[in-house]
Amino acid sequence: MSWFVVIGALLLVAILGALLYPLLAWRGAARSAAGGVRDLNLAILREHFSELEKDFQGGRLDPASYRQARQELERRTLDDAGPGDGGVRLGGRKIKLALALGVLFPVLLFALYAWLGTPAALTGRVPAKAAGEGEHALSREQIAGMVDKLALRLQENPADGPGWLMLGRSYAVLGRYPESAAAFDRALGLLPPDAQHYADFADIAAMAQGRSFAGAPEKLVQRALAIDPRNIKALALAGTVAFDQQNYSLAIRQWQKVLALIPDDSAVAAGIRGSIRDAENRLAISGQQVADAPPGGADGVAPAAKVAGSVELDAKFRSQVAPGDTLFIFARAVDGPKMPVAMLRKKVGDLPLQFALDDSMSMTPQFKLSTVGKVVIGARISRSGDALARAGDIEGVSAPVAVGTAGIKVTIGHVVR
Repeated sequence: MSWFVVIGALLLVAILGALLYPLLAWRGAARSAAGGVRDLNLAILREHFSELEKDFQGGRLDPASYRQARQELERRTLDDAGPGDGGVRLGGRKIKLALALGVLFPVLLFALYAWLGTPAALTGRVPAKAAGEGEHALSREQIAGMVDKLALRLQENPADGPGWLMLGRSYAVLGRYPESAAAFDRALGLLPPDAQHYADFADIAAMAQGRSFAGAPEKLVQRALAIDPRNIKALALAGTVAFDQQNYSLAIRQWQKVLALIPDDSAVAAGIRGSIRDAENRLAISGQQVADAPPGGADGVAPAAKVAGSVELDAKFRSQVAPGDTLFIFARAVDGPKMPVAMLRKKVGDLPLQFALDDSMSMTPQFKLSTVGKVVIGARISRSGDALARAGDIEGVSAPVAVGTAGIKVTIGHVVR
């Protein structure tokens, strides 16, 4: 606060200087002007005295006239040589005005600050009430105190379901997740079944055990979906549960349900799409052991939906790739999402190669070759090893073909931009 006082004092001095300088400077100028006029008058009187003496000596004035004229000049000389009352009186009024401004202005200024400002802030001891009046926010300690009071009140009224729910949410805000989970458990035992309450409880229970949905949180998610299969938070958490269990197909399916229920341009939708891309990438990488197996189902019967052909690399790119680089061969619906309906993972060293894609290589159970009519076949050499296309990857795509077509030829021959 010392800097505030110093700066305030400097500003006050500057303002007083701007106000008082014209008054004081005018007084000095007035004195200078008065002195100049007086000197001029005296010089004129001296000239008159000289002329009077010359007239008397020359016999042009008699003694009586000479004495009368001389007395008049002497009187005028005394008057002009005096202090100049008019100028002094006017200057005195200016001085009084300057003194009044110099004293009254600071007094009025400090009185105004004492009335409208915060004088205690100058000492650094602002009352707690005053400090909080300008901020409509509670400190963490105040919130904790209110929550503890709510907990004590609920001990006296343990059947207050909404109160326990509020307590659970309040503990969650404070990061006291075990206590929050306990309060949610009490609340849900008293309130009618609600999918949102169970989804919130599942989230809190997972936080209480280190962000893990294993065990009770997973059951709470299932309970929420049983009450409302379209609850957005429950579906999102179900996707997270499946993702944690490395069941990426199920995670994608649950998150796609969320996308169908929320605005496409929302921040939540953008986050969900990012999670889906991550799951697709992991599915393409980790689930390819099944994809690399000979075509056919578990009983050895070939699936009805299938496309087959060959892939080769354009000669001009052979020097730019290594045998160990990842190669993805995929089928994508002509009319539909960009997510492949089937994908196969190989190495550049396997080129040229024959391929066959079928329903066993689908990324999600509900989105397979057998569910679409026409597809394009693509082959991409991934620099990063990711299933998602990146700038710098080398790719080739066939013309649209009907599912069931064989003999498709794909040449990898252009760089992804």
